Amino acid sequence: MKKNIYTLAIESSCDDTSAAILCNDKVLSNIVARQAIHEEYGGVVPELASRAHQQNIVPVVDVALKKANIKKDDLDCIAFTQGPGLMGSLLVGGSFAKSMSMALNIPLIAVNHMKAHILAHFIDEENFEKPTFPFLALTISGGHTQIVKVSSFFDLKIIGETTDDAVGEAFDKSAKILGLPYPGGPLIDKYAQEGNPKAFSFTKPKAAGLNFSFSGLKTQILYFIQKNVNENPNFIEENRNDICASIQYTIINILMDKLKIAVEETGIKQIAIGGGVSANSGIRKTLKDTEKKWGWKTYIPKFEYTTDNAAMIGIVGYYNYLENNFNTNDIVSKARIEF
Repeated sequence: MKKNIYTLAIESSCDDTSAAILCNDKVLSNIVARQAIHEEYGGVVPELASRAHQQNIVPVVDVALKKANIKKDDLDCIAFTQGPGLMGSLLVGGSFAKSMSMALNIPLIAVNHMKAHILAHFIDEENFEKPTFPFLALTISGGHTQIVKVSSFFDLKIIGETTDDAVGEAFDKSAKILGLPYPGGPLIDKYAQEGNPKAFSFTKPKAAGLNFSFSGLKTQILYFIQKNVNENPNFIEENRNDICASIQYTIINILMDKLKIAVEETGIKQIAIGGGVSANSGIRKTLKDTEKKWGWKTYIPKFEYTTDNAAMIGIVGYYNYLENNFNTNDIVSKARIEF
């Protein structure tokens, strides 16, 4: 086998169009085109997202190749997000990847977006340690909340997941209730850093085993805000930092309670986080604190690999290439996909 494997990776599962070039497990370029149009609607509009992907994909791939300083003929394989995600968005990335792999006559590799969030930890980055198998992964995003037992690159098993809403949705909906603009999760994090996390208490929803539930918490926060605003119209303005800190504190405790049970049940004390919500500073700090508190070893990815990006798709593509795990052009994109 040739010494260096060059992978073009394409990610288009939601509203970010991204292309990356990897040389083996090292990222040469990781370009992301964001779609600001959704902010005025307070959430991602699928039809607008797929149209924007169509406009962005060619220039994004072009910039990725130029920044990596390689030509398309140097590529060994193309990896793309098969799912889960918005169907219209996935089709744009999948169709482009299929066409380019046919034109260049190189292997095509379909990637599960959620597995990529986990395996992003194996990108070769200076000052970032890679986990060893087995480890537990907490994948937290706008659409997913999962605890995954990771035994190898190809053996990943969900042992806990949300039964209703994802943690990212809980953050964003809470922000909307507070009148904060979309995406509101990062703003809750920002205000929480100046607030008292124990100023207001919220009941933690119950969910069986290692599963999560966040819909009841959202309802609880809605009623709490409505009640207090009725009594004091300036309640949010006067208490914004404390409200955000209390919401974030509750959500973090829900996540950590389940992680503790997972560690006890599996005996695995290596924890890695992934997904957009893993950019949250409160979650990162709490997880780091567990190293001293409970003797866990924690792995937190580089910030740019937490949100949707093509580099994480590329690292999965690279390990599949080494195993000759290729797909044919009849592979279909899927909004929901088997883990």
